[in-house]
Amino acid sequence: MELKPGLSALVTGGGSGIGKALCLALAGKGIFVTIVDFSEERGKEVASLVAKENSKFHQNLGFPSAISVKCDVTSLRDLTLAFEKHVATYGGLDICINSAGIGTPASFWKDQTDGSKTWRHAVNVNLVGVIDCTRLAIKHMQALQKPGVIVNMGSSAGLYPMNKDPIYSASKGGVVMFTRSLAPYKRQGIRVNVLCPEFVKTELGEKAGHKYVNIAGGYMQMEKVVEAALELIMDDSRAGSCLWVTNRRGKEYWPSPTEEAKYSVRSSSSSGKKISFRAPLSAQLPQSFEKVVVHKLSHNFRDATRIVRAQLKLPIESGHVLLKIIYAGVNASDVNFSSGRYFLGNKKDTSSLLPFDAGFEAVGIVAAVGDSVSNLEVGTPAAIMVYGGYAEFMAVPSKHILPIGRPDPEVVAMLTSGLTASIALEKVGLMESGKVVLVTAAAGGTGQFAVQLAKLAGNKVVATCGGKDKARLLKDLGVDRVIDYKTEDIKTVLKEEFPKGVDIVYESVGGDMFDLCLNALAVRGRLIVIGMISQYQGEHGWMPKNYPGLVEKLLTKSQTVAGFFLPQYSYLWKEHLDKLFNLYTSGKLKVAIDPKRFLGLPSVADAVEHLHSGKSSGKVVVCIDPTFEQQMAKL
Repeated sequence: MELKPGLSALVTGGGSGIGKALCLALAGKGIFVTIVDFSEERGKEVASLVAKENSKFHQNLGFPSAISVKCDVTSLRDLTLAFEKHVATYGGLDICINSAGIGTPASFWKDQTDGSKTWRHAVNVNLVGVIDCTRLAIKHMQALQKPGVIVNMGSSAGLYPMNKDPIYSASKGGVVMFTRSLAPYKRQGIRVNVLCPEFVKTELGEKAGHKYVNIAGGYMQMEKVVEAALELIMDDSRAGSCLWVTNRRGKEYWPSPTEEAKYSVRSSSSSGKKISFRAPLSAQLPQSFEKVVVHKLSHNFRDATRIVRAQLKLPIESGHVLLKIIYAGVNASDVNFSSGRYFLGNKKDTSSLLPFDAGFEAVGIVAAVGDSVSNLEVGTPAAIMVYGGYAEFMAVPSKHILPIGRPDPEVVAMLTSGLTASIALEKVGLMESGKVVLVTAAAGGTGQFAVQLAKLAGNKVVATCGGKDKARLLKDLGVDRVIDYKTEDIKTVLKEEFPKGVDIVYESVGGDMFDLCLNALAVRGRLIVIGMISQYQGEHGWMPKNYPGLVEKLLTKSQTVAGFFLPQYSYLWKEHLDKLFNLYTSGKLKVAIDPKRFLGLPSVADAVEHLHSGKSSGKVVVCIDPTFEQQMAKL
């Protein structure tokens, strides 16, 4: 979520400590804030400070830019009124931060009371209050049908035992697991994450004792905690994530992939362990299903395709698997496929193959298996990269099935787009560290992977895109120099800022962009051609271009221009998919999904046209079965 003036946030425990710091940080972005705190005096004080910060962004609003609400978070009535007042004042709820928390003043085993004013009260504040606040926030966000972010304040004490205050440790551990279990709400546009800082110098933190604080490396700077919280809010790939912040280790997403692999359904398929995830399936398979087929050859995907109904042949053929498709990926080359350019022979020969199934990639759930298939079970999440992904069901040989942790759209992005970037940079670009890497159309499905992989390898990354939103995405992905061709001239920037040229180019645009990149290539530079989207939909389709003097250019500078076509590297798919998945689950790799939603097979042509419009950002995905998202939410 982009933090911008006009959004609104509700913060519990906002009158002091971390909650107060977060209120002021949000105010510094021009965000309206409701400060919810048990202390009316503190709440009003922070509201005044927030309003002062907000005055830099807003004038003559007609309503307060900050309000305070006295509230006991253990009272559902108080909380309900606080949320209602916020929504009534600001017309919505974009961000909710649940920061209210207390320690236990007395040892629970020595407590002779019922604990209602001591340890039981701490559980109600730290855990039950967070559950109630999260529930109310989700309720209002759903009712308003707007994206929202919830950040629950956990603690390092929720990740490891804290002997001095086991009740606090238990309640914060509950917050961590409660939050991580809410990842499926991302399908509804609501992301819930948990932040677990180590000791911070607040009233609560100072009660921990210097012995524990010193062992942990001293108090955390409040600025680092605020920075981590804002990261959880702004990073659209984060849902159900736990960010652990310490002086000793910095920012680290918990648990590590190694630990998570011991129990998580999201473990890498390379571990050899049976995947236990089971998504809901209908008890009876349908007699027929729908799919998108190419019925005539044309680079105009909408004209070339239509939706047809086909019989579902049961039982499944021996050695085959029936996959129920949940998400399918959209690719620039869909128009090349619909024009017949991916088949051998001349156009007349290709026409004889009509109609043929469309779509390159998809994820779903195994719905049935044929005889002799022993390594896959019904209910196993899986990915496929064969022709025919735009369909409700697909029957494919079991050898083409790639077991995955979950059938999520992020996994779709890792298939054609992610694998192209990973394999092309390693095998064709021979990428190493310390180089300058240029990625064109970098905010697209494959470009987003290329810039991150190049950065992770220790390179300086330059990226081209068109538009401020795409430029913002690329900066968030760590790109060193973003060139927005709508506001800057790419040729001028490269010439002035990179006079020695760039070492590796990951090129997918073609045409004039290819010429520009070739001229910007350094001595011994390597240019990888993974596509030429600008030439796919011309009046006559994909037309060859002449490049006079190409041989002379390459010879004089020892340069290399190499093409890359993913199907010819299928023997590396499994290895590189596992690599991408591990980077993603460890938090080192972000996956951006285009925010425009496409639901059902009738939207496939719209999705292809959206990608080619130049307006897409991230991977364009079609949800083939929209009801699955609702079922996942129930899970």
